[in-house]
Amino acid sequence: MADSKGFHPDPEVRCRDFRIGCIGAGMIMAECHLAAYKEAGFPVAAIASRTKANADKVAARWGIATVHETPEDLIADPDVEILDIAYPPDLQPGLIHAALQQPHIRAILAQKPLSLTLQEAVALRDEAKAAGKILSVNQNMRYDQSMRVLKEILDRGEIGEPVFAEIDMHAIPHWQTFLADYDRLTLANMSVHHLDVLRFLFGEPEEIFTTSRKDPRTAFEHSDGITVSTLKFPSGVLAVSLEDVWSGPRAEGYEDDQHIRWRVDGTDGVAKGTIGWPTGAASTLSYASTRTTGGKWVTPTWDTMWFPHAFIGVMEQLQYAVKTGEPPALSVADNVRTVALIEAGYRSMAENRAVRLSEIPV
Repeated sequence: MADSKGFHPDPEVRCRDFRIGCIGAGMIMAECHLAAYKEAGFPVAAIASRTKANADKVAARWGIATVHETPEDLIADPDVEILDIAYPPDLQPGLIHAALQQPHIRAILAQKPLSLTLQEAVALRDEAKAAGKILSVNQNMRYDQSMRVLKEILDRGEIGEPVFAEIDMHAIPHWQTFLADYDRLTLANMSVHHLDVLRFLFGEPEEIFTTSRKDPRTAFEHSDGITVSTLKFPSGVLAVSLEDVWSGPRAEGYEDDQHIRWRVDGTDGVAKGTIGWPTGAASTLSYASTRTTGGKWVTPTWDTMWFPHAFIGVMEQLQYAVKTGEPPALSVADNVRTVALIEAGYRSMAENRAVRLSEIPV
């Protein structure tokens, strides 16, 4: 629905027709996916997880009738039409392989990162195409309300040609325990939101330079803790994505200031705002334009939030793609390019140089 200024911070729900089977019972499924689906009226037919007791608890909370013993049992359930995966990325490809072989599963929503390697992401893309099934990836920051409105402002040309953009994060993620087993941390699991949304806003970058240092708070071994990436786009846009996962000390009485702020400077105006995730608030946006606001700051508002409401849009675009046969807004082919951008960032860190995306074939 459009607001009074003609913006669309949240998408219209155009389809609720297909039964969802959920794999995973952790925070992201229990607090985001299923909360969003309940609000939107999406039918959830079944759930499974690595630990059935956890799946039982989540099913009771959200009124899910069927709890399977294993994810593989759920994939084989003929009542499941859309498979929704919230699972560790090293285990996700095997589930996708199995689901692509099931005739009753019409589409799959995978988590990001799609896989731990670009090679495997490309293989999943090609396998889904060969199977004639829709594989979509949950890049939910594209459905954050401030990002959707920013995209509309850019597409309308309200701030002219974009010149510079930044996403400035100082916040402490909840690192899932399975990440301790990987050799990649922040770029693959946190920066992935920001790098993907920069592609959403400005197209394909031609170059990335990423530098990093370890995070003093993260106890397990890791290479990329605090990360800073600079991206150059063919249009001339220069963008910076900064993920400070340290974000200062944590002690009794210490007043922390966790936040994510963003800004886009254009030839005819500026848009800026916040992402509400660290504090559980709605994201914000303000903009001023010499073209459309007389140089005055305008602040559209909404009541919804990135978590959980963005997950409505993510599942809706997949439901609609199944119904219409149109490509999903979050296609696996597009997501492979985000995986390639992450791969280029890791190569940049390893070789201490800017890496052109043409070096990373997809």
